[in-house]
Amino acid sequence: MTDTMPPSKSVEDASAKLTGHDCVQSYLKTLDNSPGVYRMLDAQQRVLYVGKARALRKRVSNYANPNGHVPRISRMISETASMMFLTTKTETEALLLEQNLIKQLKPKFNVLLRDDKSFPNILVTTQHSFPQIKKHRGAKREKGSYYGPFASAGAVNRTLNQLQRAFLLRNCSDSDFESRSRPCLQYQIKRCAAPCVGKINDDDYGRLVKDAQNFLSGRSTDMQEQLATQMQQASDEMEFERAAALRDRIRALTQVQTAQGINPHTVSEADIIALHLEHGQACVQVFFIRANQNWGNRDFYPKTANAAEAEVLQAFMGQFYSDKEPPRQIILSHAIEDPDLMADALGQKIDRKVEILVPQRGEKQELVTGAIRNARESLGRKMSETATQAKLLQGVAEAFGLEAPPKRIEVYDNSHIQGTNAVGGMIAAGPDGFMRSQYRKFNIKGEDLVPGDDFGMMKEVLQRRFKRLKKEDPERKTDMWPDLLLIDGGAGQVSAVRQIMREMDVEDIAMVGVAKGEDRDAGKEEFHRTGKRPFALRHNDPVLYFVQRMRDEAHRFAIGTHRAKRAKSQMKNPLDEVEGVGPKRKKALLLHFGSAKAVSRANLSDLMSVDGVSEAMAQTIYDHFHEKG
Repeated sequence: MTDTMPPSKSVEDASAKLTGHDCVQSYLKTLDNSPGVYRMLDAQQRVLYVGKARALRKRVSNYANPNGHVPRISRMISETASMMFLTTKTETEALLLEQNLIKQLKPKFNVLLRDDKSFPNILVTTQHSFPQIKKHRGAKREKGSYYGPFASAGAVNRTLNQLQRAFLLRNCSDSDFESRSRPCLQYQIKRCAAPCVGKINDDDYGRLVKDAQNFLSGRSTDMQEQLATQMQQASDEMEFERAAALRDRIRALTQVQTAQGINPHTVSEADIIALHLEHGQACVQVFFIRANQNWGNRDFYPKTANAAEAEVLQAFMGQFYSDKEPPRQIILSHAIEDPDLMADALGQKIDRKVEILVPQRGEKQELVTGAIRNARESLGRKMSETATQAKLLQGVAEAFGLEAPPKRIEVYDNSHIQGTNAVGGMIAAGPDGFMRSQYRKFNIKGEDLVPGDDFGMMKEVLQRRFKRLKKEDPERKTDMWPDLLLIDGGAGQVSAVRQIMREMDVEDIAMVGVAKGEDRDAGKEEFHRTGKRPFALRHNDPVLYFVQRMRDEAHRFAIGTHRAKRAKSQMKNPLDEVEGVGPKRKKALLLHFGSAKAVSRANLSDLMSVDGVSEAMAQTIYDHFHEKG
């Protein structure tokens, strides 16, 4: 990839004064027909649009023509005040770069995939003699066999639950496995073969692992028949306990297959992607088919910028697969603009062929029809929820005297126990409801805070929040700036927070304190604003319920974050801080002394008597605890 030659000084000066078609026209002299990516920017240098081209000059010349554009493109051209270009060796490179830039820059006139979380997988580990089966999300760094993706954590958990019943594989960590002296509850409820205490040998456990891998890979056609034969044989030999265990495994396998619903016969590995567009809004449904099994579906609501189906689907695919491994087949509801180019780009990522289909008949077409129906119904529900949310936000604006309905509301809360493990929580809500990807937690760091100083904690949270916002987006060009802050507290808290916002130079942001009313009963909340009398909403006002929901969500998030921090601190072992003490030495010390506290009190000679602890290591451990004390 290379930058194109910059325009000459005269062209640069001329284009700086031009906008719209004339501005675009001024760049044509500097361009050739190399493949590449172009960016269109407005007068404030905000990126309006990112596009790719097989031939940059030809593509840009289309924009220079004032005729023949849809309203969306005409609007985009009219706002263009400058352009940037990047040439690539191939059009495939340009496509990949285009999608990365769209995800990074989020231009106003591009189709944007707003929810792009990673998907969970099932991992069967291979580093241990008794492999573990577990849920995995994120980079595939751990050695083992990965199966997925699954549409959600719930889909993985349901499948894992049944697989443990069917194949009795362990789900405990290696450290738990090594420290067991008797079977855990999983063995008692028939979800583990208990290899940790020798209830099954290596070979038999290995066969269970192989069966599980075959099932997850789709190579399980005769597995249930084999189990049925083994069950009958055990019954004939009057081994009724073994026969009952085999019966339970058969039932579990049947439940997995039944719960999956759609299990196509002619599609072994594919993503089914269906789009429904209505009134400028879109829903994309993705079904994950792996090993002839349905591993769940997920709906997405991309920002369409009023684009047509082909452009929406192509943009969705480019962004969706930018950090995910595509399957061998991608089955679409509508044709995309450049199917061969997209297939080539995705194939290069995984070094094998990817096939893109728009089926017209047969089982594949039936799968797409079902996915389209799901997309249509999901969009209908979403549009209904959005309409309700819009009314609520309008009600918030009227209740709190805002100039317009807020696009982003931030709610803050703190949680601690007598000042310990203190955390601040921030949630965000907007036209699409709670924006969970925007939630933030703040570990309170102030060493001079008095335990339980809620105001001091709130001050630290707000200072950190707005200091970062001002650094990352000083001109407030993004949608990360809130229109309204909700603070848990009355007049005193509102006054104090207003002072903080004044110091941060963000006092133009509306802020309301939500205080419990008489007897601290929900429904009697009072609302406080700077310089105005407190007021209440009527008991059955939908806006009151909405504010209560947001406040309760902030409280739930802060409490959950606090509990997680407290649990982590309680799990922390003082021996973890001793340099040179790894898992084996730590286990030996705990077995010898019984607790970390006893280790900290031990004298040098007692420490030296522990297996694996040399004189130098004993001295290190002794010095660590006694220097602290």
